Amino acid sequence: MQNKSTPAIDCIIESLKQENVIAYPTEAVFGLGCDPDSEIAVNKLLALKQRPWQKGLILIADSYEQLTNYVDDSQLTKEQKEVMFASWPGPVTWVIPAKITTPKWLTGQFDTLAVRVTDHQLVKVLCEKYGKPIVSTSANLSGLEPCRTTAEVLEQFKDSVPVLDGQVSGRLNPSEIKDAKTGQLYRKG
Repeated sequence: MQNKSTPAIDCIIESLKQENVIAYPTEAVFGLGCDPDSEIAVNKLLALKQRPWQKGLILIADSYEQLTNYVDDSQLTKEQKEVMFASWPGPVTWVIPAKITTPKWLTGQFDTLAVRVTDHQLVKVLCEKYGKPIVSTSANLSGLEPCRTTAEVLEQFKDSVPVLDGQVSGRLNPSEIKDAKTGQLYRKG
């Protein structure tokens, strides 16, 4: 893994700043991402994925502190927070009440937001250097399997998104998704 490949990460960060969609490796598959605070970038991502805005999106971060502008964990008990924090960093995505200031282009039709603190070293460096979380949804065109290699991303998306070259962590399944308040499992990991 190229871990701290500064020129590559710097180019990807520049693309994020220009409100573009990027592709990058995660724990199991490549993700498509963008700046969560840019409605223009999120709309580009939704159009590329042919994904309705109502479904909401996932944010991936280097640390929980990067997510605090978007989620309202005051609605969680101490025990619920302990369970959530015990799973991070790692491949578990938690659905948490969103702050009322969190844009609808992230939450979709919900008043919650799906978030994950990753243990993928390349993504951790990307989020750390960018200074905030990025949107994370699987890199695949509608009806096709999620990409697991840089070559597969390039095959599906051609030159439409810059790719942060790297390896997925080797998990077979995408991240597990659970509700932080109820513990309900939305997607098995």
